[in-house]
Amino acid sequence: MRGPAAAALLALSISLGPDALAVDGYRLYESTVASVNGEVLFLSDIVREGCFHRCAAMPGSEPEILSAQECRDRLISDTLVLQEQRKLQLGQVDNMVLAAYGAESLERMGNCTSSCKEGITAERTREWVERKLLIREFFQRRVAGFVEVKEEDVQREFRLRAARTDNAAELSEEQIREELQDAKVAQEIRNWYTRAASKSRVVLSPLEAK
Repeated sequence: MRGPAAAALLALSISLGPDALAVDGYRLYESTVASVNGEVLFLSDIVREGCFHRCAAMPGSEPEILSAQECRDRLISDTLVLQEQRKLQLGQVDNMVLAAYGAESLERMGNCTSSCKEGITAERTREWVERKLLIREFFQRRVAGFVEVKEEDVQREFRLRAARTDNAAELSEEQIREELQDAKVAQEIRNWYTRAASKSRVVLSPLEAK
């Protein structure tokens, strides 16, 4: 592999370290797994993503084992959000919030028994937490703030649930309102991802060959 293509690969890739193999006179660099509007995602990115979920690094989360394809899909979704966040210049995460989440995430990673955490630095963990908080803030500003649940929808759902239970007195309209709000926000977020993906150029590399 020589010429401009090799130079571009070297510029974009991350070295695998001293054990990397030499191919045709060049050191073997890490493979790419996707490109999102020209932004490259690497194999190490999806490995780290999987480890953070396996170790439940995000405060409030539970351990989750993801396939390589699922990790890549989540990274692509995150990248779409962060690209839009940068374009709209929506700002950064509050420093106090980031510090609190970062400290708990480091503790969670420290307590994780999986060997996948080896080699993941504290800086990488903080960067990952900041990314997740930026995404959460983005959807709070751009989606959740514009979602409204109508009172008639709450009353309709209340009547439906009351008809299915003998303990109607235990039903809370406020709880129903929150549940409907959460469901509507989740649907609008899915709609946002669908629209963003349809307007973006996403190029995938075969994971089977990685």
